[in-house]
Amino acid sequence: MDRLHTIEIFIRVAQTLSFSRTAEQLQLPRSTVSAAVQTLESHLQTRLLHRTTRKIQLTIDGSLYLDWAQRLLADIADTEQRLRQGSAVPAGKLRISVPGRIASYIIAPHLPDFLRQYPDIELEISSTDRPVDLIDEGIDCAIRVGEMHNDNLIAKTLGQLSQGTFASPAYLTECGVPQRPDDLAQHRVVNYLSPVTGRVLAPEFQLQGKIYTPPFAAKIAVNSVESYIACCCAGLGLIQIPQYDAQQLLQEGKLVEVLSDYAPPSMIIAAVYPDRRYVSRRVRVFIDWMQQLFRHNMQPI
Repeated sequence: MDRLHTIEIFIRVAQTLSFSRTAEQLQLPRSTVSAAVQTLESHLQTRLLHRTTRKIQLTIDGSLYLDWAQRLLADIADTEQRLRQGSAVPAGKLRISVPGRIASYIIAPHLPDFLRQYPDIELEISSTDRPVDLIDEGIDCAIRVGEMHNDNLIAKTLGQLSQGTFASPAYLTECGVPQRPDDLAQHRVVNYLSPVTGRVLAPEFQLQGKIYTPPFAAKIAVNSVESYIACCCAGLGLIQIPQYDAQQLLQEGKLVEVLSDYAPPSMIIAAVYPDRRYVSRRVRVFIDWMQQLFRHNMQPI
């Protein structure tokens, strides 16, 4: 029995949680179905299913393998369709991971356009500031901001996010308006903890063509962008965020930009995906659409 057929049998068993039902659906002897799963487990040297006299359950490794196997077969089907029909319409489930506020403020408002262009794609969006493991969590493509740290991923730049330094009107009334980055020594900032390292991401400014990190004081640190902005609006200190994040709050008078002559450096935003020999058309069209979105709708960012 070839490997691909064995994988197909395992997927069906995992879906039905029954050797007998799988055998009926595939019109195979039950012994053949059972042997296929055993062969796969022997090859992988791990147990994929917990078997009792009453029921079958996926193991943790079985769940991971099932997700990978389903994506593999979907990619094979997509490739075969592309080769048979040339410009066939991309179809199937596309799982993406996006930082929460980018999902809310940049991507979501324009998704009707994407789905009009690609009505046969089913999107599953995970919104998190945490850098997910694409392979382990079955993610096809992720949007990342800032430096890329995983050499096993392919990164395609989408654009750059300009940043600013912001404070609440109440804070500026209480503490005054800083005129230069060095003034932060007499001010408070809200510390943001990197979701990758857990370390504080210190405020940065562009000063005479160089990146400058001034001395600063802080009494609070957070690890989510939502909390970071909320603390600033509550008057707890200054923050640095992308301009798109601040636009609505500026209009509502909840934030004020300061030190605009020393704006922090822009951050690269990129789409990343696993280093595979073949990237599905679903991923390719989504990345192309994102590039167009930033080029035509997000200027200036």
